[in-house]
Amino acid sequence: MKTKIGCLTAILLLSGCAKDPQTASNISGSGTTRGGWLKTPPQAPVNRTGTPVAYNDYIRQAASNYGVDETLIKAIIQVESGFNPNVVSTSNAVGLMQLKASTAGRDAYRMKGRNGQPSSRELKDPAVNIDLGTAYINILQSQQLAGINNPQTLRYATIVSYVNGAGAMLRTFSSDKRVAVNRINQMSPDEFYQHIQKKHPAPQAPRYLWKVTTAYQAMSQ
Repeated sequence: MKTKIGCLTAILLLSGCAKDPQTASNISGSGTTRGGWLKTPPQAPVNRTGTPVAYNDYIRQAASNYGVDETLIKAIIQVESGFNPNVVSTSNAVGLMQLKASTAGRDAYRMKGRNGQPSSRELKDPAVNIDLGTAYINILQSQQLAGINNPQTLRYATIVSYVNGAGAMLRTFSSDKRVAVNRINQMSPDEFYQHIQKKHPAPQAPRYLWKVTTAYQAMSQ
């Protein structure tokens, strides 16, 4: 019982978190944009981890389709929007996973063989938002962060890249992507985490890594 209470407390503390508008810039020249820190209650009914039951199938399906950790998707949604599908930031990051149509949305569309970018109406649809957001995580992991061997380190790198771009994260190790990945692979997950806390130039990146990691750990209990 204490474990469940602790889990729910941690999730509630993180509920509705989405940062001040920041435009991410990853290696391919695109990225996501975060919203303001909005207090947005999760949609009911919820399960014991605070995840709205209605979204579980969407998350599970997207995780399976793109080979992405289901709990990571939930943790990102928790921190980005508090499971409110209607959140829109001042820089037009939209929905559960706070996707910006012209950057992460366009990248995900391209991955799916589509031209253009999603509309705001599409991004407010939980099924579409979760699908495109998870596709974008797949792009980060399979392309921009390819070569990072340790799964936990890759998860940390994905979280940081989701908020501030893979390029900014890799450049804290080297301007050469191959060298950066090699240096990351020489570190333990703990060493990588501490490196981001101390070396990442964007102040929101260390905070975001901590918040999503905290949500992830609470949901994994």
